[in-house]
Amino acid sequence: MDGIINLYKPLGLTSAKAVYWVRAMTGQRKSGHAGSLDPLAEGVLLICLGRATRLVEALMDQPKVYRTVARLDVTSDGFDMERPLTPVHVPTPPTSDQVAAALASFEGRIEQAPPATSAVKIGGKPAYRFAHAGRSLELAARPVHIYWIHVHRYEWPLLDFEVACGRGTYIRALVRDIATRLGTGGCLTMLTRLAVGPFRSDQSWPLERLEAATDPGQYLIPLDRARELLARRPPGIPGRPVP
Repeated sequence: MDGIINLYKPLGLTSAKAVYWVRAMTGQRKSGHAGSLDPLAEGVLLICLGRATRLVEALMDQPKVYRTVARLDVTSDGFDMERPLTPVHVPTPPTSDQVAAALASFEGRIEQAPPATSAVKIGGKPAYRFAHAGRSLELAARPVHIYWIHVHRYEWPLLDFEVACGRGTYIRALVRDIATRLGTGGCLTMLTRLAVGPFRSDQSWPLERLEAATDPGQYLIPLDRARELLARRPPGIPGRPVP
């Protein structure tokens, strides 16, 4: 079986366990995912089977779109809800115009330091292991690309926005940096991956729907079709939502 499954990963499931589940369902041992999603995130997870595993790097280079909700009155060590929340006193919450201007300032090529709780390797070990052992390290900033950011709704302390970004972008780090610019707290409360290049969430398959499918042809994107989509240059950057 050679091809790609556009899986809708649910909350609470690791990307690795999603791959194990697909392996058991399809019987294809040669498989892997093209860019992990944290257990607290949901949405598009591309799983490559058989010869399609050769496309993993090309898929990871595709632009991605995320829908995000953040709280600006709290923070945490990982800038997410996995760790204890710390209230942040903000005497005067930013206005909608100030929020929109701050987010717009991140569009383009920026320098971003990964979170100390990320999987970035330090001496062969992921950074989160040091953080869990009480040794949070300051990671070096690296260039990432933010194609656009669109505010869906801002009502203090909640900020709901959508972002199209390039490879290596950490949304938790983006929330952290937005909070720093606004002088507020920053904590990711919801994250959904809406698209990886041409592969969108409205075309993805939830686990229960995959399990009920009787023919792999229903859900498997053939290798030739996947190559055709990836051969398009430049890669399609999803358009900014219409206000």
